[in-house]
Amino acid sequence: MKPRPELILSREEVEQLRGRLVAGQLQQPDYGVVLKLLDTLQVLMDALENKKGSIRRLLKMLFGARNEKTATVTGEGKPQDGQKPRRSTSAGKGHGRTAAKGYWGAKRVQVPHAQLTVGEQCPDCARGKLYQLMDFSPLLWLEGRAPVAATLYECQRMRCSACGTVFTASPPGEAAEKKYHESVGSMIALLRYGNGMPFYRLQQLQRSMGIPLPASVQWQLVRQKAQALQPLYQALMHFAAQGTLFHVDDTSVKILELLKGGASNHPPTDSPPHAQEKSSSSAHTTAIVAEADGHQIALYQSGRKIAGQNMDQLLSRRESHRAAPIQMCDALAHNLPKAFQVILANCLSHARRKFVEIVEPFPREVELILHTVEQVYANEEIARNLKLSAQERLELHQRRSAFLMEGLRDWMQNQFATKTVEPNSVLGQAVSYTLKHWQPLTLFLRVPGAPLDNNICYAARGITNIMPTPGLCRVVGILPRFYSTFCPPSIADAA
Repeated sequence: MKPRPELILSREEVEQLRGRLVAGQLQQPDYGVVLKLLDTLQVLMDALENKKGSIRRLLKMLFGARNEKTATVTGEGKPQDGQKPRRSTSAGKGHGRTAAKGYWGAKRVQVPHAQLTVGEQCPDCARGKLYQLMDFSPLLWLEGRAPVAATLYECQRMRCSACGTVFTASPPGEAAEKKYHESVGSMIALLRYGNGMPFYRLQQLQRSMGIPLPASVQWQLVRQKAQALQPLYQALMHFAAQGTLFHVDDTSVKILELLKGGASNHPPTDSPPHAQEKSSSSAHTTAIVAEADGHQIALYQSGRKIAGQNMDQLLSRRESHRAAPIQMCDALAHNLPKAFQVILANCLSHARRKFVEIVEPFPREVELILHTVEQVYANEEIARNLKLSAQERLELHQRRSAFLMEGLRDWMQNQFATKTVEPNSVLGQAVSYTLKHWQPLTLFLRVPGAPLDNNICYAARGITNIMPTPGLCRVVGILPRFYSTFCPPSIADAA
């Protein structure tokens, strides 16, 4: 739209224009004034739309993402005026008490019957004999303890009355060899990097529970644990580099040493040429979930390097005979490696979210788009439930999803062709983003194994601004404390 010359009207001039407009006696100069007022109104409407989207993103950052299901976003299923909301007749999943099997970390103690034994005659009917049932009657007992517990062994000491030699009893088990069990370092690392408890707070908690654990000791134990896990990390890096699919995403992270400028965090000299370029001024954690030989490997790299540089470093370990892998990420250019070739796939969920954020000013348009994407995801669920192979899944989407996406693209292009949607509006920007990245967004219609979205990587990122150890374990299905506690012995054998 061509900008018009600036026009300033006094209150009196506005009232005179209003009078001529009501009387239907507009003069020739009045038409230019009306057009200018309409332009101003359009600018204000666009600004209001952008403001609503910005406020919605801010609320999402502060209070977390709401449910983005199509029915929730479009308001389907909401009760009409004067109607009461329908209540579900059955309780949903997750309601009620936790089952006994959910307490996998509890100490289990079998309690025998005090008066009866297996094989005895029944005391009630005196006809049958008692036999052992396979399941026990569970009874849960909870007690509060410090995160790191301690046992004080008081070893008996005896001295000879003649020669003065002192004899001390030997301590039991591992206590004779080392002071800290392997689980201590794992628990500290999980609390610090997985749940955001600083060392000094854990120090205060342990002191109040009568089991002092200084912050300096905590750091030493965590550092030893990290060094023990380093061979495993290098092995995972090698196997991940051979993967056929990579989910990649960046998230911000706060590292005090980098914030103070105390570390440059330059890439090593043996890294790929692109990785030796100037890194970002801010700190990031790159989450990479690789799929290799039917397994998922989650890797994290924190520092000034961005996702593309970390992917270059990872793919430098890739065997040269392997074909280019698929990389799923959002449309930011810095997510892509420069030294290696990949097949780019963009996140359909990310594109969908751009329309979710503008549902209020454009309810009808957004509803059409969300329902179309919903049907595509319904086809994906069918493929998952039927456990189809990559080729069979591709053929299913080509039969049932291709025409949906083609119809959506034609509709979007028609909105611009007929000038129904202004390209600079928030709806136009969302449509432009989708059309610009259409090929990588629809890679699942052409390449076997190409995913629809990057949601698994978003889940693996874990807690914002904290190293996401629990996120890694959620992805690969491992219990965090067991993962970091019992890996070192196997590493020693493998090394």
